[in-house]
Amino acid sequence: MDFPAPATLIVCEMTGAADTGLERLREYRRLFSQALIGRERTASGVRFRFRGQPGTEAWVRDLATREKACCAFFTFTITALGEEVRWDATVIDDDIARAILEEFYALPDTVADGPEGAYDRFTRQRLQFTSDPRDRDLVPAPDDLRPRPQPGVMPAPPANTTRAGPSWRGHRGRSR
Repeated sequence: MDFPAPATLIVCEMTGAADTGLERLREYRRLFSQALIGRERTASGVRFRFRGQPGTEAWVRDLATREKACCAFFTFTITALGEEVRWDATVIDDDIARAILEEFYALPDTVADGPEGAYDRFTRQRLQFTSDPRDRDLVPAPDDLRPRPQPGVMPAPPANTTRAGPSWRGHRGRSR
């Protein structure tokens, strides 16, 4: 198990990721609808439980690897036990990291809210949220998560930066 260093910044940054935040949420939605059988809180974090059907373990491991690449403050452990694949998630000892862990736990219930819902929930917690402008240009399919956001609904990153997905900054304060 690879635990993050205590000084790990609380940032979810998808710069360089092959997918956008919206695409990642779509993947979670597919995974949850096809294989999720339960979730629970553990002594140190949360656990998603998936049916151990062919390909599920590799899918969960790939998604966990991509999440860890953008959110270094998480620790993920994937375990196959008989007919079940377990995805355990923990975070460093930090209030902001724990708030993000709570969002991760709620994801099966909130994934249909899309990036806008995450933005709203994080804003209510006074966490800064920057979205990927590429997500606005995607044309949703009829069965997509939600209608395409209207211009101005989500803030674009500053002109001198590039982001490839949602980015949560590790401080509480005024949201932009």
